[in-house]
Formats: sequence, C-alpha cells, structure tokens
Amino acid sequence: MLNRLLSGDYPRSRVLAAILVAIFIGLLLAPFLFPGVKALNVAAKVLIFVVLVASFDLLLGYTGIVSFAHTMFFGIGAYGIAIATTRMGATWGALAAGTAGALLLSLLLSLAVGLFSLRVRAIFFAMITLAVAAAFQTLASQLSELTGGEDGLTFRVPEVLSPSFEPFEEPFLGVSIDGRLISYYLLFVLATMLVLALLRIVNSPFGRVLQAIRENEFRAEAIGYRVVVYRTLSSVLSALFATLAGCMLALWLRYNGPDTSLSFEIMMDVLLIVVIGGMGTLYGSAIGAVLFLVAQSYLQDLLRLGSVAAAGLPWLSALLSPDRWLLWLGLLFVLSVYYFPTGVVGRLRSRP
Repeated sequence: MLNRLLSGDYPRSRVLAAILVAIFIGLLLAPFLFPGVKALNVAAKVLIFVVLVASFDLLLGYTGIVSFAHTMFFGIGAYGIAIATTRMGATWGALAAGTAGALLLSLLLSLAVGLFSLRVRAIFFAMITLAVAAAFQTLASQLSELTGGEDGLTFRVPEVLSPSFEPFEEPFLGVSIDGRLISYYLLFVLATMLVLALLRIVNSPFGRVLQAIRENEFRAEAIGYRVVVYRTLSSVLSALFATLAGCMLALWLRYNGPDTSLSFEIMMDVLLIVVIGGMGTLYGSAIGAVLFLVAQSYLQDLLRLGSVAAAGLPWLSALLSPDRWLLWLGLLFVLSVYYFPTGVVGRLRSRP
C-alpha cells in the first residue's frame, strides 16, 4: 500500500523519513498542536507552497527547464476562483467553474509558451517566460473591471468554508470546529493528493524520460525521444499543478490581487525553497517550504526576543533588531546552501 502511495520513491534515509513523517503529522494536527490564527495561516501557506514548489520542481529539477512564468499560472488559479465567485456567487458550482476555467487558460498559455519558446536555448527561454509573466501581471492590474485592478477582489466562499460556520457548540480538544478549520483540512487533503500525483508522474516512464532529457538532451533525442514534445508536456503539467495551488490560495485567503499571487517575490521564494529542499526531489518541496516559511514568519519574533535579551550590549541589540530580519534570512540561506549544496534531501540521502 505504501509502495503504491509513494510510487516506489522511498526517502532512502531514516532521518529523512522521520522528518517527512514529522512534517506530515505536524501539518495534520497543526490546528491542535499550534493553536492561534498566525500558526494556522503559516501551516496553510506551507500546504499551498508545497504544491507550488513541487510543481516547479517538476519543471526545473526533473526536466531542467528554468521558467520565471510559474507564478503566472499560480495567479491564474487564484484569479479563476476570485472572478468566478464574484460573478456567480459563493457556491460550489462557482468554485468548480473557476477552477475549470483557470485550468483551461493555463493549459492554452502553457502550450503556447512551450511550443513557441522551448526550441530556444535555456537562457533565452527563461527571459521569454519572465517577459510573459511581467506582461500578465501588468494586464491583471489594468483590467480593473474583471480583476479588481491593484485593489484585487475580495469574495465569499460557500458557507461551510466560512469562519462564521460553526456546526458544533462545544470545542474539540480545545479547538472550535468552524469553517476555517474545515477549509484548512480541505487544503490538507488537496495538497496530499496533488503531491502523491506528482510523485506518480516523476516515477513513471514519462518521468524517467524527463530526467534523461535533463541529464543529456542530445543523447535523449538521439535515442529517439522527441525532446520538444516531452518538455512541452512537462511545462503543461507543471502549469496545471501550479494553477491548482493558486486555487488553494484563493480558497484560504478569500481575496486575490496582483501582489498576492503574481508578485515576482513569490517566484524568488519558490526558487529559494527548491534550492534549500533539493532539486529533483519532490520531498524537498515539503522540507524546504517548512524551513523557509517558518523562518520567514517567526524570524522577526525571535530577533525581537534576542534584541531585548541583549539590551545591555547596544551593538548586539542593534544587530538583532527585527528590522534586520531579511539580513538574517539571507545569512541562513547562504549557510544552508554551503552545508547542503544538494539540498537537505540530497545531503540526507548521501549519508551512509
């Protein structure tokens, strides 16, 4: 049973397996283990980014394609839900229509980008995708009647997913059961299913061909594989999974705007998480997302405590100022790359 779920792709390291099990249990029980609005938001963001980063790893880590348009598909998914629910109301039908419409648009755009751009060299393809992503973000900002412009769209979701929905009067294990909690577990189930589907893809014969193309494109083509077709299919699949991650984001936030899902900063975060977790290892998306997002969310709080504790040493207190959290986050990233050049997963798997 476990072999089927993981598609035969075991962690191959006891430490890695223990970390992954801890992450899974931690996310499963997050509302009960880490009560509070902020902790739940961080856990939900981790679930969303695990899917987004894993979909990008299919493109970068398994196929060797560098694309900066990934957040465009992420934004399409979020806007699909936002626009559909704004126009059609807070119904499940609107959510289904928004998801279907976003997937169709992402399919067409990824096919167009893939067919017209994947024949060029890697650096030129990266530049083309960057230009397409920037153009789409500008378009989303200007189509205010449809997308809400810079202000974005705030919308309602079905009542069962709304925070005001409380089916039980008494809390369970000290936590109130409401629509917000139901939304979180909906994200948990979706994230688990999507990551397992990606594992199945990368460990299929199709995934083996993608890895062969990554290692030596010319040899793969000489053997008889149509490299452009496989790379285009990889680009399309990656875009569709990123779109679903965007739908998850919109469901959780009940809001979407250009800076929320189309920002270039999100693309940089995805790249950092892939490097930290390990390219070409879908498990790295989970570990990298947890490490990066927890550090990003709580580093300022830790620095604030450190700054207060070091009040007797003005220079140290200033160095630990919460305003310098980006400096420390950058330092942590440099250290992680230095000590884990192949990512956390790669390092753990190489240990005897």
